[in-house]
Amino acid sequence: MKFNKKLESIKTYEAGKPIELVVREFGIEPQDIVKLASNENPHGCSPKVQAAVSKIVANMALYPDDSMMKLKNGLCKRFEIEEQNLIIGSGSDQVIEFLMHAKADENSKILINSVTFAMYEIYAKHVGAEIIRTKSQEHNLEEFYELYKSENPDIIFLCTPNNPTGDAIDAQAMMEFIEKIDNDTLVVVDGAYMEYAAFREESKKVTPKELIEKFENVIYLGTFSKAYGLGGMRTGYGIASAPIIKELYKLRPPFNITTLSLEAASVALEDEEFVQMSINDCFVEMKRYEEFAKEQKIDIIKSYTNFVTLCLNKEQNSTDLADKLLRLGMIVRDLSGYGMNAIRVTVGTKKQNDRFFELTSKQLEAE
Repeated sequence: MKFNKKLESIKTYEAGKPIELVVREFGIEPQDIVKLASNENPHGCSPKVQAAVSKIVANMALYPDDSMMKLKNGLCKRFEIEEQNLIIGSGSDQVIEFLMHAKADENSKILINSVTFAMYEIYAKHVGAEIIRTKSQEHNLEEFYELYKSENPDIIFLCTPNNPTGDAIDAQAMMEFIEKIDNDTLVVVDGAYMEYAAFREESKKVTPKELIEKFENVIYLGTFSKAYGLGGMRTGYGIASAPIIKELYKLRPPFNITTLSLEAASVALEDEEFVQMSINDCFVEMKRYEEFAKEQKIDIIKSYTNFVTLCLNKEQNSTDLADKLLRLGMIVRDLSGYGMNAIRVTVGTKKQNDRFFELTSKQLEAE
C-alpha cells in the first residue's frame, strides 16, 4: 500500500512512557513507580474540578457544546480579550497543527530553535515545509533575526519557556524582536509553561493581550495540561488577532473538545488558589534539584517551568541512566533524541523527588 511521501521523513513523536507500560515490561507494582517524564502536575488537578466533572459524567452520551461558551467566557475574562481573539484546541498542539495548515505548504520555511518542542517540526513536515534551526541551544534572538533576514520564513516559533530545556526569553527583548518582523510572517509564541515563568521572574512574563494589541501577526498559545493539572483532558487555546482566528476556524473540526474537558478547564480557571499552590511548591522543590546537581557536579539549566534539565558529564550517558532508572520504576525523559546528553525531570512532590535523588545518586556513583 502506498502512503503520502511526506510521511517518509517524519519520525513518530515519542511521549513519556506511561506507568502501565512499565508495569507490563518490568513487573513493577504501580504504587512503586514514579513518573517524572511528562511534566504533569504532581498534585493532580483542583478538587473543585474533580467534583464538577463527576456531576456531569452522565452527559457523556451527548455531544459537547460546540460554542464552548463557558470556557471562552472564562478565558476572555482572564486575559481581557474578546471571543473573536480566541480558538480552543485539543491541547495547544492541535492549534499548532491548524496554524501549519493555514499558513505553510511545501514552499514554506519554518524557523525554530535548535532544541525545542518536537511537534513544530512534525507538523511542518505534514505540509512539506522546510525546517530552519538556530545553532544555539537556548533561544538567541540575534540568531533568529539573522536567519529571518536570510531565509524569509513563513512561520517563526518562539517557545518560552522552552521545552525541553526550561529556559525563557526576556519578554521585552521578545517584543523588540517581533517589531522587526514583517506582518506576513506569523510569529507563534508558545507559552505552555508561562504560568511558571511569570511566577519565577516578572521579566519573563508574556501578556497575550499586549501581544495581540501590538502585533497583528502574532498568536499566543496556552494549555491546561501543566499548571492546571489537566494533561489527560487535552485542552489548549490560541489567542490572536481576529483575522488569524477566523482562518484557523476553517480547519477546526466540530466537537474537538469533549464535554468533560470543557467543564474541567472552565472550573480550573476559577481555582487560582490551587494553581498558585502547585507553582509555589514546584519552585520550593526545584531548589533541591539545584542543590542535587551541585552535589553531583553536573550542570542544570535554570528552569522557568515545572521540570529541570540535568546535563550529564562526558563520562556519563543519559540513555543508560534513563534506562537504569526506568528498570527501578523511575520514569524520566532521555534527551539524547534532541542531541543532548541530558535527562529532563518533572519536579514532583517531596516524596517523589526524594526517590529520584536516592536512585539517581546511586546510579551516578556507580558509573
